[in-house]
Amino acid sequence: MRFDFGITWVAAVVGLLSSTAVAAPYYDAETGFTFSEQRIACTLTSNVLFRFAVPNNVPTGQKYDVVLQVVAPNAVGWAGMAWGGSMVQNPLTVGWQNGQNTVTTSRWANSRSTPIAYTGATYEKLTKGNKANGTHWQFTVKCTGCTSWGSSSIDPRGSPKFAWACSSSKPSSPSSNTTSLPVHDAHNYWSNDMSSGANANFADLVTKNGGHNSYLYNDTISMRVRR
Repeated sequence: MRFDFGITWVAAVVGLLSSTAVAAPYYDAETGFTFSEQRIACTLTSNVLFRFAVPNNVPTGQKYDVVLQVVAPNAVGWAGMAWGGSMVQNPLTVGWQNGQNTVTTSRWANSRSTPIAYTGATYEKLTKGNKANGTHWQFTVKCTGCTSWGSSSIDPRGSPKFAWACSSSKPSSPSSNTTSLPVHDAHNYWSNDMSSGANANFADLVTKNGGHNSYLYNDTISMRVRR
């Protein structure tokens, strides 16, 4: 896989694929989460939706889980994002369709070269929000380790810079989350309003969707709980 954010584009295409829209709240009736949704023009005819749900009462400096939902048309072979806003030295999340299912992988790159598997961010696929049909594919995962790495962290009330990339070509072995990925066709950046995806009942929703909470909060206490 080459997840290269240094590709040169024709200026007109860059303009068409720029992500200038403001992230907006989106309520997902299937899972019950309220997401911060960003619509990305991955190609001239294909939009990818990146959605983020976070706890609403994370203490300053405390680690927290995030629920990521990605929706893409079948014309998109794979879609991914960089949590630190660039390819290098931050968690990369990539997903794609595999038949009637989806696959999610965690990657990391120390340079502008092929990213390797990354164990610092782990994903738990929820029981709802994961599907593929004749037109679109969608994955919904809870990530532990996507919002903090090394000395860096994402403010759940801020507007961090993210990066995205996608390809019309499918992975060579779509059933494997360690498969090599074709070079992306497009990439860009956006600043995402995380506060529009805050959920007061985040932990309950994770549990209701078959997930396990790594971090739990209330108004006065924050503690890490492993199940």
